[in-house]
Amino acid sequence: MTDPRITKLAENLINNAIALKAGENILIETTDTPDEVTTELVKAVAKVGGNAFVHNYRGRVRREMIKSASIEQMQLQADLAMAEMQKMQAYIAIRGAENALENCDIDGRQMMNYRKITEPVLNYRVDKTRWCVLRWPNPSMAQGAKMSSEAFEDFYFEACLADYPKMAKAAQNLVDLMNRTDKVRLVANGTDLTFSIKDIPAIPCCGNMNIPDGEVYTAPVRNSVNGVIHYNTPTLYDGKYFSNIRLEFKDGKIVNATCESGDNVALNALFDTDEGGRYVGEFAIGFNPFVNAPMCDILFDEKIAGSIHFTPGRCYEEAPNGNISAIHWDLVLIMRPEYGGGEIWFDDKLIRKDGIFVVDELKCLNPDQLGK
Repeated sequence: MTDPRITKLAENLINNAIALKAGENILIETTDTPDEVTTELVKAVAKVGGNAFVHNYRGRVRREMIKSASIEQMQLQADLAMAEMQKMQAYIAIRGAENALENCDIDGRQMMNYRKITEPVLNYRVDKTRWCVLRWPNPSMAQGAKMSSEAFEDFYFEACLADYPKMAKAAQNLVDLMNRTDKVRLVANGTDLTFSIKDIPAIPCCGNMNIPDGEVYTAPVRNSVNGVIHYNTPTLYDGKYFSNIRLEFKDGKIVNATCESGDNVALNALFDTDEGGRYVGEFAIGFNPFVNAPMCDILFDEKIAGSIHFTPGRCYEEAPNGNISAIHWDLVLIMRPEYGGGEIWFDDKLIRKDGIFVVDELKCLNPDQLGK
């Protein structure tokens, strides 16, 4: 018997996050997920009269494909994927990742080639379709969150089925304020960073592009970033683990990058993927009240209540600053007291301290207002 929470999630994704219409095509890609979630998504698509196209992947098989593929094979795969994506109006990816480190031993140059060759497909999907990406709860994720499997499942559905209409209404105040803001300053342990967001749109994410959701994002003016940021949340990228990443910026560019755990050579190789890899494409403020601790999973960690993420790599079309890159790496800084605290300043006015919004129009985004 299918867990009713799976059915509710599938229907929310199709009807609300994607808002699929009759006659539209949607590509559903799953990795290491149970059949039940894919089946419920296909049922939900059929209910609205849409057309579901499905690819089911396994992490170990995909790893072997990337590891052994020639440049010509990667290019043909990308061409076929682009031809398919251009027929789609919508896209959902659900990634289980039984082993989050599955790709950690793929040669760095091979992984870079794969990213660059498949970048046009990713860009088309992000810019030209209505899309939503989410993870799927499994024992590997539960371990990352330091929870039992049952407790993690409960947490997962609570976070993914949050009251997004209420969140969207509250987030509009932050959108309006960010759209009026020029100078931003971030201050925390090891962090003192300034940049401008003037004339770059602020975009609310409250139950549409990623699940769980709960952020407002924009982008810094590309050459305006100066100072230092020390991210206190561990992260994975291409299956490689990094923690305590420290970045120094001068006129928008990362001029020094180090990490406490992880390979500094590999870290800098990621930023050297292309010219845009050393510039930032996104600045976002997270406020999902049900996501409170890092679990080394970007889709969850970037929504942590009291966090920000500051993202080297590609910008989004909705909040453009001109930065183009094959990478987009959401690195997270939590500013709550138990993580060292921190402050966000807009045009020399304090708007959030130690993870709590302190201006009246934004207090509706605090956990005591958005939570249960």
